[in-house]
Amino acid sequence: MIQGGCLCGKVRYTYHGDICEIAICHCSQCRQAQGGAFATNSPIDADKLEISGKEFIRELESNENKVRAFCSNCGSPLYSARKDLPHIKRLRIGSVETPFICENKYHIFSASKASWYEIIDSYPQFERHKNE
Repeated sequence: MIQGGCLCGKVRYTYHGDICEIAICHCSQCRQAQGGAFATNSPIDADKLEISGKEFIRELESNENKVRAFCSNCGSPLYSARKDLPHIKRLRIGSVETPFICENKYHIFSASKASWYEIIDSYPQFERHKNE
């Protein structure tokens, strides 16, 4: 069981599953949404995610197929979701509070990484998505 939430505590969640992979995304949208060099996300089963404080969640349609969800009170990013994959949410790993281990990590959109950031780990790098 994985637990987490936003910075102010108004949104809390429990995920009844495991974190099995972590995508480190360097696309310009993720950099802007996170305010950093990349976003760390994990695809999870939406049916296994319980959320309290849903009234504080706002979803921004960042393109015609994707929403980015955040706490309307503190602004913490929580997840994103694609309309064509309604059974999957991409949990923002920075919001997880439960300790866990995940060895399956990789970089996506590494070709569009911030010019001021250097990837120095040995995780696999993909120019776009992992499966493209």
